[in-house]
Amino acid sequence: MAETKERARPIESHAQLVEHFEKGNKPDPNTWRIGTEHEKFGFHVRDHSPVAYEGPFGIRQLLTGLAEKYGYERIMEGETIIGLKKDGASISLEPGGQFELSGAPLEHLHQTCSEVGVHLAQLRDVAGNLGIAFLGLGVSPKWSLEETPIMPKGRYKIMRDYMPKVGRLGRQMMFRSCTVQTNLDYGSENDMRKKMRVSLALQPIVTALFANSPFMEGRPNGFLSYRAQIWTDTDPDRTGMLPFAFDEGFGFEQYADYALDVPMYFVYRNGKYIDVAGQSFRDFLAGKLPGLPGEKPTLTDWEDHLSTIFPEVRLKTYIEQRGADAGPWSRLCALPAFWAGIFYCDAALEAAWSLVKCWTAEDREALRRSVGVLGLRAPIRGMSARDVAQQALAISRQGLKSRNKLNAGGDDETHFLSELDDIVATGVTPAERLLERWRTDWKGDMTKVFEACAY
Repeated sequence: MAETKERARPIESHAQLVEHFEKGNKPDPNTWRIGTEHEKFGFHVRDHSPVAYEGPFGIRQLLTGLAEKYGYERIMEGETIIGLKKDGASISLEPGGQFELSGAPLEHLHQTCSEVGVHLAQLRDVAGNLGIAFLGLGVSPKWSLEETPIMPKGRYKIMRDYMPKVGRLGRQMMFRSCTVQTNLDYGSENDMRKKMRVSLALQPIVTALFANSPFMEGRPNGFLSYRAQIWTDTDPDRTGMLPFAFDEGFGFEQYADYALDVPMYFVYRNGKYIDVAGQSFRDFLAGKLPGLPGEKPTLTDWEDHLSTIFPEVRLKTYIEQRGADAGPWSRLCALPAFWAGIFYCDAALEAAWSLVKCWTAEDREALRRSVGVLGLRAPIRGMSARDVAQQALAISRQGLKSRNKLNAGGDDETHFLSELDDIVATGVTPAERLLERWRTDWKGDMTKVFEACAY
C-alpha cells in the first residue's frame, strides 16, 4: 500500500526521476534474473488470414479460454480483456494482434526455456480449438497493413495517429513486426554503463544472427531483417543507438535527461488514455502540460513514458535488449542465453567491451543500417559481422560456463547457444535459409512459410 501511494504522489524534482533507475541497482549478482519476452503472429489455419479481436474465433475468445483453462487473471481496459497475468508473467497484445509473452524474472535459462515451452503448449491447446496457430517471424509475410487487424487498446490509437507525423514506417512497426527480447539486471550505475555500451555496440550483431523477416505481402522484401529496417524510419526522437551512452560521465541522470526530451504519447487517468502526443514531459514536470494544465506527473506516469521509448537497448530498472527478430522456440531461448553469458560474468563483460570499445558512433550506426540487408556479411572496421559474432559467442559461452547453472541432468546453459553456433559456422542467417527454401523446395508458395514457421 505504501508503494502504491508513493507511485501516485506527484513528482517534485528531477532527482526523483534519476532515483527510479537507481532502484534497479542489485549489488548482489545472486539476485540477478533473466526475463524473456517474445511476440508471434496469430493466423487462421484454414486460410492463413490474420486473427481479429472479436468474433467466435478471435483473440478475445483465445484470451478468455486461456484464463478459464489455466487460471490466468484477466487484465482489463474498461470492459475489454486485453491481457492475462499469472506467477510473475503476463500475456499482452501488440497493436496488430501480435501475442506477447512477457516472462517472469527467472534465475537461469533452463527455467526460461521451460516457461516458453509451457506457454506455447497452452497456446496450442486453446488456440487449436479455435483453428488458430502462431507464426515465428520478424514481420508478417503475407498481409498488407490494411488487412492487419487493430487491437482495442487506447494507447495504440494515439500511437497510430502520431506515427505518420514522425516517420514512414512507424505503423509497420506497430502492426507488422515481432521480436524476441531479454531483460537483464545491473549491479550499480557503473555496471549499467558498461552493459549499456556493450549491448548497444553488439545489438546489430544480434540483429544479424536472428535476422528472420525476408517476406512481406507474399514475396521477398529485399531485406534479411525488414524488422530492423522498420526501426530506422519509425521515429528518430525515440529510437536508435544512443550515442550519448558512450560519452564521458554517462549514467542514470543522462538517460533521464534523454527520456525527458522524448515527446510524450499519452497520460493515463481514470481508466482513460489522454492524447498528449508530441508534448513535453519537461512541461509536465513543471505543471505546464497543455493536455493537463496545472497537473504534475507521478512515478507511474514516468514509467509509462519510459515504456514509449524504443532505442535498440532500453533502460528501465533493468536493461532491455531489443535487436532480434522473432523466430522458433530454440532461438527464443538462444537470445537470453547470448546476453546472460556476457552480462552475468565479469570476465565475459570485460572481454566483450574489449571487442567493441574502439568502435565509433559512426561505426555502430553503419553496422546497424547494413545488417538488415547484408546479415553476417556486414562490414565493421576491417571485419565482418560474422567475425564479431564468432568472438562474441565464444565470450558468451565462457560466461555461461562460469555461471555453472545446471539442470536436473547436469547440463549447463551453453547448449542454448547451439543454433547460433550453426548460424555463425555457416555464415547463413535464418532469413537466407528461408529465402532459399522459398525459391527452391517451396517454388514461391507462401503457404509453405506458414507451415515451416508455425509453433
